[in-house]
Amino acid sequence: MKRLLTATLAIGLLGIITLPVHADPEQDLKQFRSYFYDRFPDTPKDDFINGVYSIDPASREQWESMEEFPPYELNLDKGKELFNTPFKNGKTYASCFPDGGIGIANLYPFFDTESGNVITLEWAINACRKANGEAPLKWEKGPIADISAYMHYTSRGKIINVVIPDDPRALAAYERGKASFYAKRGQLNMSCADCHIFNAGNKIRADILSPALGQPSHFPAYRSKWGDLGTLHRRYVGCNDQVRAKPYAPQGEEYRDLEYFHTFMSNGLAINGPGSRK
Repeated sequence: MKRLLTATLAIGLLGIITLPVHADPEQDLKQFRSYFYDRFPDTPKDDFINGVYSIDPASREQWESMEEFPPYELNLDKGKELFNTPFKNGKTYASCFPDGGIGIANLYPFFDTESGNVITLEWAINACRKANGEAPLKWEKGPIADISAYMHYTSRGKIINVVIPDDPRALAAYERGKASFYAKRGQLNMSCADCHIFNAGNKIRADILSPALGQPSHFPAYRSKWGDLGTLHRRYVGCNDQVRAKPYAPQGEEYRDLEYFHTFMSNGLAINGPGSRK
């Protein structure tokens, strides 16, 4: 993929976001937040974690009713059981994570300076399994989504704090993720930004497009369309399918870098996963 020199988004008369590829990530974050704060002035700043329900009162009312009996409750129970079930060697997932894996989801993804890779929580879950002699789990749904959902649930209210360390490889991963977010792809020639910045709050068919700010905070998510819980990379795959582009492999470098940028843009917001969505 050719590196973008500048990602410039013109939204009618609503304003412009210009994010140079080599900008300071903190400056990117400041501009990203400001755009959404200006576009949706009636939404409290910390409420963007609720996605489309933060900007549409009618949808929020339906969602709050659904959350009285969350459709992901069984997944949480499964995730907790799996998290605490010993591997064949007697260890559990808790042995692989700081603080026993409780209340740490807000620190993911992070850039591992030893391996030179972005590490997502799901990647770390499977790395834990491999280190303990267990076969890896499939990436998009099922047990890995359940375990991740449980770990996110124990982290609810913790503030997202994705760090870009002083390492050129980390900045390069961030820039690749940013370029991917703004790159048009597929037969429909659309980018993540086209839907979730350009058209945030507008309808596509019967669905209102959610703001990009805060999106990673509520994954894994139970989507009515899926009838199941899915990871953020499952959603990335689905988005690429919808614009008729060939998806990347879940947890491949492309989507891990995208998640790195995408989540950094929600720094300062609270973890709110797992979530329930239409």
